[in-house]
Amino acid sequence: MPDWLYQYPSLLSGKLLKRYKRFLADIQLDTGEIVTAHCPNTGPMTGISKPNSRVQISKSDNPKRKLAYTWEMIEVCDSKPTWVGVNTHLPNVVVKELLQQHLLPLDSYEHVKAEVRYGQEKSRIDFLLTGSSKPIYVEVKSATWAQGEQVLFPDTVTTRGQKHIRELVSLIPNARACLLFFINRGDCTTFAPGDQADPRYGELLRDAVAKGVEVLPCRFEIMPEEIRYLGLAKTEGVSETR
Repeated sequence: MPDWLYQYPSLLSGKLLKRYKRFLADIQLDTGEIVTAHCPNTGPMTGISKPNSRVQISKSDNPKRKLAYTWEMIEVCDSKPTWVGVNTHLPNVVVKELLQQHLLPLDSYEHVKAEVRYGQEKSRIDFLLTGSSKPIYVEVKSATWAQGEQVLFPDTVTTRGQKHIRELVSLIPNARACLLFFINRGDCTTFAPGDQADPRYGELLRDAVAKGVEVLPCRFEIMPEEIRYLGLAKTEGVSETR
């Protein structure tokens, strides 16, 4: 097994000029050309969208796409230069690989299904693992907001995220329920709820953990060539679940 979980296509390097309308970013390539790229992260991107920062973008050959370019990552220079993942579609791709290779502490399952409807609030779980004594529901969240070496989630009020916690709690005790926080940067070693941004989410998360919801804060190193899995971070502000 390679020590990387995802390899990027050939990326283009440049610098961020501005991000606007949530989905758009103007980027000046190293060649001097200015292009508009799709921004997959629709949140505030707290601390990781500073103009003139180095970025990497991909280009699609699909003629039906409105924007050919996708913003993949940005370099932040906090304690040290670090690439941070911007493409929020990739975490599920990487997590699926982790699950298929049984690299997470979620043992005894045989089958991995994605995007399965469940719950009373008409949700979709990112992954449903079956074949064990209990089904295992795994919800994936991308975390990029950092304070020092600690990553926090969320970085804004998320009613959708609150709903997902409620749905996971409702599964217990008939199933295992897991919140997997995809730490989309390699410089953070601990995880905590982002109480400053959404105190209600923090309350719900702590209550969910007390009721049996498992938290897996997974660390990843983002590089222009590939994504590597670094193992689990420590949690602070929530109880350990395993």
